[in-house]
Amino acid sequence: MISNKFFNTVIGSCILVYLVGVFFIPLMDIDASQYASISREMIERDSFLQIFDQGQNYLDKPPLLFWLSAFSMQLLGVYDWAYRLPSLVVLLAGIYATYQFAKIYYGEEIGKLSAMILASSQALFLISHDVRTDTMLMGWVMLSIWQLAVWFKQQRWKNFILAFVFIGCGMMTKGPIALMVPGLAFASHFLLQRNWKQFYRWEYLIGIFIIGIILLPMCIGLYQQYDLQPGKLINGRPIDSGLRFYFWTQSFGRYTGENFYHEMSYFTFLLENMFWSFLPWIFFFFPALFFAVKVIFKQKMQLSSDQEFITTGGFVLTYIILARSQAQLPHYIFVVYPLAAVITGKFLYDLLYLNKVEKWQKPLYFFHLFIFLLLWLAIIVITGWVFKEVSFMFTLLAITGFGLFVWVATKKTVLIPTQLAIALITSIGVNFLLGSTFYPQLLQYQMGNDAAKAIKEKQLAQEEISLYGIHNSNALHFYAKHIFPFKSNKELFKPNEKVITSKDSVAVFRTVFPAAEIVHEGNQFAVSLLTIQFLNPATRSAETPRYVILDLDGKP
Repeated sequence: MISNKFFNTVIGSCILVYLVGVFFIPLMDIDASQYASISREMIERDSFLQIFDQGQNYLDKPPLLFWLSAFSMQLLGVYDWAYRLPSLVVLLAGIYATYQFAKIYYGEEIGKLSAMILASSQALFLISHDVRTDTMLMGWVMLSIWQLAVWFKQQRWKNFILAFVFIGCGMMTKGPIALMVPGLAFASHFLLQRNWKQFYRWEYLIGIFIIGIILLPMCIGLYQQYDLQPGKLINGRPIDSGLRFYFWTQSFGRYTGENFYHEMSYFTFLLENMFWSFLPWIFFFFPALFFAVKVIFKQKMQLSSDQEFITTGGFVLTYIILARSQAQLPHYIFVVYPLAAVITGKFLYDLLYLNKVEKWQKPLYFFHLFIFLLLWLAIIVITGWVFKEVSFMFTLLAITGFGLFVWVATKKTVLIPTQLAIALITSIGVNFLLGSTFYPQLLQYQMGNDAAKAIKEKQLAQEEISLYGIHNSNALHFYAKHIFPFKSNKELFKPNEKVITSKDSVAVFRTVFPAAEIVHEGNQFAVSLLTIQFLNPATRSAETPRYVILDLDGKP
């Protein structure tokens, strides 16, 4: 019912939008540019087991993202797209795993729907260019769940080994959550099946051994960097054991209060952020999850042999655990979006192809028509008004996309349900325009990449440049391929040096260096914290602080 041509067109279009972001959007502060800078520094220092960030000990995340990105940049050159490439490959593998997993339990059609839902969700368009550890984590976790599902059905060692290799890779990317998610998913499934023997299989010991082998290089590095040198300060706290930090503090310390971070610690935070990150499917997902849970309650919490609770149990239990953490960020929930996509895919198949829940069709259609209409109007405004530098061609493209959306919304098709078609057109079209116009222009207001470009164009000696009284932009260190030191006092500067500082500090420096000259001036807006005043061209300048590169002796 879902043709291969349609499926391949949708997945191919999503990949095209990913590639636009990979190649044309500069790295965004804070996380993506920091991880790219750490990966570049690995190459520069030739230190892969002991990890540093701008010369300081780094302990926050496991090293697999840094290792693979460093290898990519060694092979292809120090470019933002080379940093992103390994994560994109693992992400695409996760989409494929979602398709294969759904196909096992629900067949080819729902497998295709699940993959299209995941690939076209807002979260994936974002993390394919704003690459964090969650990009890889999502892929590794779904690959492990797929292989475990195959192993439990077919009992082939190949699938078992691959499953635990992928779990190990996930743990090397973001920690124990890569084991927790598949563990919760399958444990809840077997519990409702009353399949007790699956909880006591000797093969799990081999799986733990496989994970241990994969984690060994990281553990050696942690032991050498911290356990053999206790007392190093990370975020102002002494670390006596890097191994304890990885296996306990970084994950479970979020519940005990031992972890450094304490932010967004209320239960509905992740749910609230799903309203944008799982667009355009979020309002299909809610009824889908409701019906999935309702079925289990009607069956008195017991599964038949042909049912699965891996997706529902994995999503719900993971959400509950993450939502109880004392530190949450919007992307933490992305790890279970493949499971959400399968839940949604089954519901959409029942809704749009089998007409099982026909009374939901019209309300959902008109509700989504309104939501998607707003998104198209927003992208027309963004391309035509927010940044005057954007070519009018893109505004015409946005208007054309809107026209296609209206035409499809009013045209009844037999092969492709209208609700599915308008959701995909909106998600892919809007994100193509965001990636090709909005984000590239927005990142011009980020200090780091702008300053690095100016330093290169003006052929300034990097070793003569320091930072003072300004936020640390990891994008600066990455794009300039150099770590610039900070100085805390203007008296520490010498006349033959240059300084990157806020424009407000120029007068202060000229009291010490009267001949100081501005060699470059640019914007230093925190691009991840958008405001209405910034988006409005008439008020943007008042909302945008300025930075300068100051030549202290005024000589070329």
